[in-house]
Amino acid sequence: MELWKPDPTFYPSAKLASQAPPEKHAFVALLNPTYANHPDAIGVVDVDASSSSYGKLVGKVEMPNIGDELHHFGWNACSACLCPYAPHPHTERRYLVVPGIRSSRIHIIDTKPDPRKPKIVKVIEAETIAARTGYSRPHTVHCGPNGIFVSALGAPDGNGPGGIFILDPDSFDVLGKWEIDRGPQHLGYDFWWHLGYDTLISSEWGTPNMVEKGVNPEILLKGGYGHSLHVWDLRKRRHVQALDLGAEQQMVLELRPAHDPAKAYGFVGVVVSLKDLSASIWLWHRDKDKWAIKKVIEIPAEPADPEKLPPLLKGFKAVPPLVTDINLSLDDRFLYVSCWGTGGFQQYDVSDPFHPKLTGSVHLGGIVRRAAHPRAPQTPLNGGPQMVEVSRDGKRVYFTNSLYAPWDEQFYPEGVRSWMVKMDAKPEGGIALDQKFFLETDLRSHQVHLEGGDASSDSYCYS
Repeated sequence: MELWKPDPTFYPSAKLASQAPPEKHAFVALLNPTYANHPDAIGVVDVDASSSSYGKLVGKVEMPNIGDELHHFGWNACSACLCPYAPHPHTERRYLVVPGIRSSRIHIIDTKPDPRKPKIVKVIEAETIAARTGYSRPHTVHCGPNGIFVSALGAPDGNGPGGIFILDPDSFDVLGKWEIDRGPQHLGYDFWWHLGYDTLISSEWGTPNMVEKGVNPEILLKGGYGHSLHVWDLRKRRHVQALDLGAEQQMVLELRPAHDPAKAYGFVGVVVSLKDLSASIWLWHRDKDKWAIKKVIEIPAEPADPEKLPPLLKGFKAVPPLVTDINLSLDDRFLYVSCWGTGGFQQYDVSDPFHPKLTGSVHLGGIVRRAAHPRAPQTPLNGGPQMVEVSRDGKRVYFTNSLYAPWDEQFYPEGVRSWMVKMDAKPEGGIALDQKFFLETDLRSHQVHLEGGDASSDSYCYS
């Protein structure tokens, strides 16, 4: 929908966005892990601390089919609409673009006029996506300067390559495959960009056949999951450079570039090292006329009694951290790291991106630790910090505890009991759980996005 004035939630820079008013609602993907009897949903959570329903589920829209596995999602439009080379500032941030990673459908959900009563206005079927792009299993959604970008894990037969396709931002029609020349890139997962450098970065997980039945130990131990980043010319849609972290570094997933378009660096999380089960954070950065990558954080595995470990881990006698999500505050100062295996959640000061400093940590859940929330201190929790979202002002941090249904069952065989929590972040560093915010849901919660935008929804063309 077109507006007479630019959408008030669009900001030219991250600095201006950080001055936006606090969010009042959060949207969260809710998954039925059985794929039977009941559909997935997008839930609406009241995050207004002055509200009588604070921390509660106050709205929900169910999908029309069963078995989608809602996972990641994004907005139809964001602050990238203000970029000077492809401006469309009168587009409205209104619709959530919600893929099902299992069904390959994409649902378009209208969040207005009442965000507590979202409604589905369009469903794009898997067959349409496959016919127009050759892709299947849509994953990440980003609103770009000239369209809606969606990553896909592979082809309809479950093999590769994974890649990116484009939706029209007005009609939501599938336009086609984004890549003109993909070079050596085969595996897909996340992507994001440096708008000031006309550069797109993509990461690697695995093809659908490699991930949909859980972690395959044979593939893992051979170093067969993704271990590279790929650098692309954003305007020309061509592969420029591959950054290989080494086959020891398995599953190079979530990308968080600096929000300031003048900065040419970003962070990526690696789930596990074959050497010692550690997890790590790597910094990609510009090095003269090329891009380079360097490990800047390593998080060790924790020794554990094999009797307390799931079958997949018993022989290792340790709990891997399993870094499965990260996020970066809009001022590019604090990096948040979810350790889904150990239950750790960490905050780092990355003012100097080459030398991060740990400034805060908490534990919730975990394969062995089962750390409780202060709201219910006698109740052990399972699952662990997973999808993390940060408010525009950097003062509030939200996270959920489900990863991906087939992988949930491997690492938490008893079944992940869903929860969503909120943390308060201090301007100088340090984090603490909000004791009033502890949301348990029957469906498993995954990605969270905040009304009006957040630290992973928007990109900016001005410093």
